[in-house]
Amino acid sequence: MLARFALVAFLVALAAGTVLLLDDGDPPPQPKRFAVTELPVRRGEEPPRANPVPEQELDAWVDRLAGATDIPRRTLLAYAKAEIATRQRVPRCNITWATLAGVGRVESHHGRYGGAQINDDGTLTKPIIGVPLDGSPGVQAIPDTDGGTLDGDPQWDRAVGSMQFLPTTWSRWSLRATGDGAPPNPQNVDDSALTAANYLCASGGDLATGAGWWKAVLTYNESTRYAQSVYSGAAAYSRVAG
Repeated sequence: MLARFALVAFLVALAAGTVLLLDDGDPPPQPKRFAVTELPVRRGEEPPRANPVPEQELDAWVDRLAGATDIPRRTLLAYAKAEIATRQRVPRCNITWATLAGVGRVESHHGRYGGAQINDDGTLTKPIIGVPLDGSPGVQAIPDTDGGTLDGDPQWDRAVGSMQFLPTTWSRWSLRATGDGAPPNPQNVDDSALTAANYLCASGGDLATGAGWWKAVLTYNESTRYAQSVYSGAAAYSRVAG
């Protein structure tokens, strides 16, 4: 089960376009950011439509959209490949890269939360690990389930990686994107995106339907506000892609 709390502070910071104040001068000028308008959609509304990722023109497609959407190129490639792989493995699911991007935007700003960046091999330059789920206000109490193997915390579970999975969920649903025999790594955007697609498809069935899409996203995180934010991001990305 995924972490049942909203990263409210992160969402507020993301929406406000906050900047890091440097110790030795004025903050640098901020690049133009891709704006996502939060939509007041209701549960059950038809999901955002996105054209399939063009496999034969994948590199050009990623190059064009990475700059237009403010999604790191390497992360966008992970979303695209996860859609392609899942389309082949579970064609009835109809998951789209835009939905995965909608989730990734909320969970970790596409792998950039806390200053992380994405290496060429898809691994993060620094691990993304959530707060301890210790029963503090606003979070569940979930005692450690993996001896701290994934989250480094032997007392409480924490959500891990760019798509923020709890260790128990990761152990059940994780997939290795490269097929090289190594264990799936939540701090790798390829594995995280493919695992998120796997989990969403198993949870919702047909994500081309309103019922399926909302069931999947609300299983990922039982918050209407969360699902609305995922929907808003997916809709915005889909519009840019055309």
